[in-house]
Amino acid sequence: MDVIPVIDLLGGQVVHARKGDRDAYRPIVTPLARTSDAVDVVAGLLGLHPFATLYVADLDAILRRGDNFAALRRLRAAFPALRLWIDNGAADATACAAILDAGLGAPVLGSESQRDGALIAAHQNSDRVVLSLDFRNEQFLGPDGLLEAPETWPGRVVVMTLARVGGEAGPDFDRLRAVRRIAGGRAVYAAGGVRDARDLAELETLGCAGVLVASALHDGRLSAADLEDVTA
Repeated sequence: MDVIPVIDLLGGQVVHARKGDRDAYRPIVTPLARTSDAVDVVAGLLGLHPFATLYVADLDAILRRGDNFAALRRLRAAFPALRLWIDNGAADATACAAILDAGLGAPVLGSESQRDGALIAAHQNSDRVVLSLDFRNEQFLGPDGLLEAPETWPGRVVVMTLARVGGEAGPDFDRLRAVRRIAGGRAVYAAGGVRDARDLAELETLGCAGVLVASALHDGRLSAADLEDVTA
């Protein structure tokens, strides 16, 4: 199972995401890095474990108040072998192509940013993009009908439970099982709520292809040995 670290960029800095309350995010303080600069933080994460993929949420772009393309380019230059999944609120073909054409990584099509299902359907079964199915508590954040049309999804699907991000309630196992049942063989990734190695083991048993993790890496609840065990 893949473990994919997550960084959230706001105003050029990595911030500590907690329960999807973006207005309350502050620059991250982590023993893995001396500063909240994106390159420093990612270097610290890679010092903990040789992750193959990094998920980057460009919160300024998602909130439609700028972007962090400069930081993304710095990351690409500093870590050329690292695969980037980039969530910048892309909601049309032009925004999606901007990431692909720049060679920055795979655009993440967040359901909360979509006006309808057209952009997602245009990438049906594709491995060039990633779909994030976004939930806040029991509410699905996305266009009507998307959850009922898994045949239109790309090949990789993240189940993002925003209220559990940075919290200690654990992953949303029931929702992950439900999505796995209808995903038709697509790779399903868990996001939100991972507390420790026991959660990783349960997600692997459930059949998740991978898991997105942030807080548990920075506060030491997941050790280098834990990561090696699950990714071996």
